[in-house]
Amino acid sequence: MRISVFTKVVLASVFLACSFFTANAQTPDYVGQKGQLYLSWGYNKEWYTLSNIHVRQESLGNDYTFKNVIGKDKPGWNDKSIFKQPVSIPQYNYRLGYWFKNNWAIEINFDHTKYQVDQQQLLHIEGKMNFQPVDTYVINRGNLVWQLNNGANFFLFNIVHRIQVPKMQYKNFNVSLLMKGGLGFMVPHVENTILGNNNTPGFQLGGWDVGVEAALRFTFFKYAYLEYCNKAVYARYSNLKIYEGQARQAFGCYEMIANIGVNFPICSKKQAQVTPVQNELTPAP
Repeated sequence: MRISVFTKVVLASVFLACSFFTANAQTPDYVGQKGQLYLSWGYNKEWYTLSNIHVRQESLGNDYTFKNVIGKDKPGWNDKSIFKQPVSIPQYNYRLGYWFKNNWAIEINFDHTKYQVDQQQLLHIEGKMNFQPVDTYVINRGNLVWQLNNGANFFLFNIVHRIQVPKMQYKNFNVSLLMKGGLGFMVPHVENTILGNNNTPGFQLGGWDVGVEAALRFTFFKYAYLEYCNKAVYARYSNLKIYEGQARQAFGCYEMIANIGVNFPICSKKQAQVTPVQNELTPAP
């Protein structure tokens, strides 16, 4: 049976690849070890649940809710190529973590997410408006311009646990699964127009959030890595500034995230290792 040149090339490539990984296979001691610090930067894409926006303006006699509002993100890549976009404009994120124990870390986790209420949707308004009961529907043609476009801004303080992916540990390449969970707060940039009334846009402390995240980390040459993450966040905003009053809102958010990062030790390997317990019993004389 004759074997084609293409088949020979494929078989040779597979053989060389297997030989390379087998020759370099070892139990790595450079990923997720105590005493290491890591830092990453990346971009994110979000999807939001329906949410209620409760408006309270006592001086205007308003206490009503926009119910089941549709919101979306604004990644900033629709108008320009990603390579022509300023690095600070799209939806970005960073992580800073420290491995306090082998495969366990604490992490500061920040996502610069954007949120805006979709226009041309049917808005259900229920409550009290101008001191009178209201329960009506209007098409959103600028009636509710609600933007957290300089950031819905999720901060989380996470506990991180690393799990080694079986058979994916080599001298210069490693694949790990990171499981994260934590609590935090938001610092949103609040900008809105509600029924023709504009607020004064600005950043403020906006409430609390809770989140979980799963990330596949691909580490190259011990120090550089790429990550693909899936994340779920519940954010509860309160006391958001609007014209002559305040508003509150809560929603769920699903994120897909891509990061590039670096590991680096901040103490020596000897300091990072756990000293074994020695037998202190001495033989009887």
